[in-house]
Amino acid sequence: MFECIVSDDMGMKWLTLKGRVDSIAAPDIQNEIKNLITGGQRTIVAHLEDVNYVSSAGLRVLISTQQQLKKVGGEIILYKTTENILELFKMSSFDKIFTILHTRDEIEALLATNAPSSETGAQEIDGIAYRFLKKTVDAGKLFVIGSQEKLPSAGYIQDDMITVKAKEIQFGAGLASLGDNYEECKQFFGESLVINRNFFFYPAVKRPAVDFMLCTQDDSHLEYQFLHGFGFNGEYSTILSFEGVDCFVDLNQLMKGLFEFSDADLLGIVMLAESKGFWGMHLKQVPIVENRPENGKDIFDTENFSAWVNFPVEPEAVNNIVAGVGIAVRDVASQCKEVQELIAKGGNFHLHGCLFEKEPLSKNVDQFQAELNRVMTQLEVYKVQHILGQSRFSSGLVGIVELE
Repeated sequence: MFECIVSDDMGMKWLTLKGRVDSIAAPDIQNEIKNLITGGQRTIVAHLEDVNYVSSAGLRVLISTQQQLKKVGGEIILYKTTENILELFKMSSFDKIFTILHTRDEIEALLATNAPSSETGAQEIDGIAYRFLKKTVDAGKLFVIGSQEKLPSAGYIQDDMITVKAKEIQFGAGLASLGDNYEECKQFFGESLVINRNFFFYPAVKRPAVDFMLCTQDDSHLEYQFLHGFGFNGEYSTILSFEGVDCFVDLNQLMKGLFEFSDADLLGIVMLAESKGFWGMHLKQVPIVENRPENGKDIFDTENFSAWVNFPVEPEAVNNIVAGVGIAVRDVASQCKEVQELIAKGGNFHLHGCLFEKEPLSKNVDQFQAELNRVMTQLEVYKVQHILGQSRFSSGLVGIVELE
């Protein structure tokens, strides 16, 4: 008879398997592992002492788990495998892709080896556990692109389009598109963001789909077309991981907490996080004069709002990866008018996010850049939206650029 028991020990989740690990048991094992990973586990111990048979179907579950966790800095440790099972792994050369241990002392030694660097600090603030890595860098630069003044009236015209070269914008967000001229772009502007000069946007059309352009050093000639937005350039002064201690982390709470790691009043934010209830909004039409409401009222007026804005009534996208870019302000009133106009009334941040497929995410601060590259180049992207403050996350990584 097969058994699969989940327990806590040595600060990790243990999966104790008993009996036959075959095609019948495989779905149960896979489901338990999926629950552990979506619950935030990145290192799992599979206790195999009482396993008497492993088929290729059972082995496949362990291998796929290992491949998934290795991508995000984790692994599944095989503990106390019997001689017969160990021989099976060696015959297939799978012993080379797993860490196979036989004593608790070996596990403790492995954990000590994988412990966070002494350079990494740890702090808990308002129910959020942070690990952070700081360095001394020059302040980055924020620049505003165009103006939101014509947005409510859908009054943008050709002269309002601003071309930004990819080599001039490291990070950014706004209402933008791809194309060589206004005629190409005018009906395809939408919520957008720039991460490491890579551009993603969600055209404001009836059946939108994310379009994007990945920028390499050879693509420095690329240009992005904006109606309005902002950008910033600079190095991270802090890279941190965050995780809710007893509950999920809402975006409002996170943006407030980030100022505990910087003395700057204006921060550029680059974020990767696992969603536990995503709230995002986007335009349904491009706010150009050709699309202006016939009733002469603003697009945000109650008569026009539903035709112009996709606004959520409930959270969505649980367990998806969200990549976000934006700014956060310590005290909005102390900022110049241009910056104040970027922040919604009553808020202290402006963040756009790409909604990617469901995947585990690394929690290691030193893997932040690698994770950004992996997510942008390997995962499917579904939406680009303005992220609302009630969005919730289980954990994530944040890069902070102090701005002036």
